[in-house]
Amino acid sequence: MITTDQQGSLISLSVFGEFTLADFKEFESVVGSYTRTAGQVSLFVDLRQMADFTLDVAWEEIQFSRQHPHDFRRIAVLTESQWIAWSAWLSQAFVDTDLRVFDDEAEARAWLSVSGDASE
Repeated sequence: MITTDQQGSLISLSVFGEFTLADFKEFESVVGSYTRTAGQVSLFVDLRQMADFTLDVAWEEIQFSRQHPHDFRRIAVLTESQWIAWSAWLSQAFVDTDLRVFDDEAEARAWLSVSGDASE
């Protein structure tokens, strides 16, 4: 199950339990609607409550990333799992954005709110 929230150009996604293909399709719809009309989006992804994900989600994420390489300004992934952190870094190969992994929500949100170049 997922929840999504959009505030301006920031989309927040939280995953609870198993992350399914239906969940990912819902996420794609939210991001696609915004980027088609307004351009780049920043993304906050909270994976602290994610139990696991299906293989079709992993494949869909790769395809989605390859189709939208320039649609993200910044991506902050919030997790305490080293495996998820590693897979997030691997995903960065498919998008032209600054992606960072955090274990503190306040730090992640503060980083997303900073405007400017990716070195900040």
